[in-house]
Amino acid sequence: MELTVGPNQFFWSADRWSSFYDDLAKAPVERVSLGELVCSKRLPFYDDRIPEAISTLVEAGKQVALTSLALVTLKRERKLTAELVEMGVEIEINDLTAISYLPEGAQFSVGPLVNVYNEGTLDWLKRRGAIRVCLPPELPLESVQALAAKGADLGLVIEAWGHGRLPLAISGRCYHARRHGRTKDNCQFACEEDLDGLDVRTQEDKPFLTMNGVQTLSDSYACAVHQIDILRDAGVSALRLSPQSNGFMELCAIYRRVLDGTVTPEQSVNDIIALDSNTRLSDGFLTGARGVDWSGASA
Repeated sequence: MELTVGPNQFFWSADRWSSFYDDLAKAPVERVSLGELVCSKRLPFYDDRIPEAISTLVEAGKQVALTSLALVTLKRERKLTAELVEMGVEIEINDLTAISYLPEGAQFSVGPLVNVYNEGTLDWLKRRGAIRVCLPPELPLESVQALAAKGADLGLVIEAWGHGRLPLAISGRCYHARRHGRTKDNCQFACEEDLDGLDVRTQEDKPFLTMNGVQTLSDSYACAVHQIDILRDAGVSALRLSPQSNGFMELCAIYRRVLDGTVTPEQSVNDIIALDSNTRLSDGFLTGARGVDWSGASA
């Protein structure tokens, strides 16, 4: 099973962004998707670093894809989406409108923000040129198994979400800007202050969600270590890790050891928690009654 890295969902400085992908070139992963997923206003801060990052990753033997925006609404965003094709790199679609900018017959991959919930959608995407699909992380295990079987019939590579804060929603409005008393057009990039998103707690002071500009994420970090064997047996070909600011290269190594069978899922959980003792893990979308549930809670 391959390890893949999804696009960074957060707003980091250009130097931190570049350093991350320099380090990732040495990490035990096979594939990397990069670029701006959440907010087009962030892109000018590091878009000149993208070609160098692609070259570094390709030279290290990684497969590379460029992500489209999760929500294309403005004229300049449509222009940015069209310009992705000119980069000469595989495109990962996270908004179906991006397909219209691809040349006829062009192959592409599909990210987890596209609602691939049934076999008919997989078939349609395959006919449009999809070669790889990362399934939405909110799917239960039974649905993942059914879609992986269909993907095998179609010759599609199927990925599943392996680790990271889950993308739950994307909006035209910016929570970060509103929290700081600013408008979206004059946000002053408040989201840069929160490297892994802004934690939101309930009135009872319990962890609830995480805000990331116009995006809503889970507070917990989805962790599929207990389901890896089941996913592999179902025909899932790759496990996706979502970037985080703390200990990500070590996280890649932990998951590689689990996939290689050199450590148990239980030991890997201990290693993950050791990276940040405040991390809450969940795998409820796969096997629980609620998304926030964690199958390792009793242990």
